[in-house]
Amino acid sequence: MSDDAVTSFRCTYCGQRNALTEGRPIEAAKCGRCRLPASSVPHRKFAELDPNDYIHPLDSQALGALRSIPGVDTVLKKLIELTGESYMRVMANANTVKVGPTQYADLDAKLDIVCCTLGVPKPDLYVTVSDPIFGTGVGFNAMTTGVEKPFIIGFSTLLERLDDREILAVLAHEVGHIHAQHMLYTTAARLLAVITEFLLAANPITATLGTIVNMTIRVALINWYQKAELSCDRAALLVVQDKDVMVSAMLKLAGGLMAGRSVNQEAFIEQARDFDRQYEERMVDKFWTIIAASGRTHPFPVWRVAEILKWVDAGDYERVMTRADG
Repeated sequence: MSDDAVTSFRCTYCGQRNALTEGRPIEAAKCGRCRLPASSVPHRKFAELDPNDYIHPLDSQALGALRSIPGVDTVLKKLIELTGESYMRVMANANTVKVGPTQYADLDAKLDIVCCTLGVPKPDLYVTVSDPIFGTGVGFNAMTTGVEKPFIIGFSTLLERLDDREILAVLAHEVGHIHAQHMLYTTAARLLAVITEFLLAANPITATLGTIVNMTIRVALINWYQKAELSCDRAALLVVQDKDVMVSAMLKLAGGLMAGRSVNQEAFIEQARDFDRQYEERMVDKFWTIIAASGRTHPFPVWRVAEILKWVDAGDYERVMTRADG
């Protein structure tokens, strides 16, 4: 046992008191509860945060277009009522590991921090290797579903590649869906995908006809779903409070990690700024970006970085952060 004098530090994220060996810089230590790095900079939390303070304009526009479809809310609520959220939750409980104080305790602590920062009731969190809904395939993602009682599912293949602050960003992004009141539409989008998958397996002709009938709603949902991700990236930044963490997480989503090779975060930022310039200045780049993105549920990671940088550069991020408690 070392004879070094031991001091302590309080985690600025979760508040736990931790031992610190004298002479060791606080920046080199980690909290024993949430595993986030020690810091002398306070982590700021919101007493009350209005989603409209950070919702991306494209999210608002796409949601307006979705809601303009006659009877869309009634249709989607009926869909959820008929299918029930129970299917999603049963599959989560049957095919994943539920996080808690004694199971992946640091993830549970990180989720506490996110919910405390944004002012959201704590949802259940699950970790999985395979797709928990269809039961096959290895995912590299995280998702939030459920309307009455939302819950989050994170893929271990993603979480294993991220450091602790990047994992905090992922959880904050998912809780952002709850805080921004996205859950009716995100859950409906997932249920439509599940129903279509089952129908295709049972009867391709019936499934094709059903897909055509609900195509208007499906297209509007997917269009909105992409833009909603941009709002949740902003919610994540409000929690991690460091744009470099957002950039590094997106870099790993875009290119992963390769053993023995270093990555240049500044080069990735320049790539994002260049992508945004080309998108705004070249009609052909905008055309192909829109076409390529039309079938995706998430915007391209490089575009997401560009949007975060623009929000920070415009001073809007700092404007929202002035409302947080020090």
